[in-house]
Amino acid sequence: MTIIENVKQIMSNVDAAQAASSYSNQSVSVIAVTKYVTSDVAREVIENGIKHIAENRVDLFLEKYNSLKEYDVTWHLIGNLQRRKVKDVINFVDYFHALDSVKLANEINKRANHVIKCFVEVNISGEESKHGFSADELLSVLTELSKLENIKIVGLMTMAPFDATEEECDDIFGRTKKLQVEISEMKIPNIPCTELSMGMSRDYQNAIKNGATFVRIGTEFFKDL
Repeated sequence: MTIIENVKQIMSNVDAAQAASSYSNQSVSVIAVTKYVTSDVAREVIENGIKHIAENRVDLFLEKYNSLKEYDVTWHLIGNLQRRKVKDVINFVDYFHALDSVKLANEINKRANHVIKCFVEVNISGEESKHGFSADELLSVLTELSKLENIKIVGLMTMAPFDATEEECDDIFGRTKKLQVEISEMKIPNIPCTELSMGMSRDYQNAIKNGATFVRIGTEFFKDL
């Protein structure tokens, strides 16, 4: 298949999942995760209508950012970020999807020259190998996070285990949606928390049905090339 065929298939799947969802009135932003492909391949995705691009490593993010400056693209950093690298990348980022500690939030706030839209990473599944706050931990630090003027907590991000069944994904994504709504209804300054970043190539349709507003898709864009 070609890039354009993959893009069409993904967008068709997104539309179908959205129509089947009880959250069909909300928009879904499709993010192309380009960490496994060159800038030239990423360029082809952009030219076929995808305007959200993500990388999970600082070096790859900067490489793509500098190679694709001519395009009007929204840039997402989705990988875990070491505090010592914040200064190198944060001012090129539109959305950061892996805010997993107050210390990292403070470093971003210190280094940013514009408001960074952040998703707080929550470890709803409780996997030891995953980063992120538990629900209780997150609720206990919201007031502290709200005081950071260069950070806006736009929503939550979570990932289901790689081998999760559809039922397990429904549980994880559903609990994340419930937590997002709970926080949004608190009306905390700088924490609108109206968005949900969840779902990847293997489970994005399930995530959309459970309220995802941003999906991070990598391999499905580039399969069979």
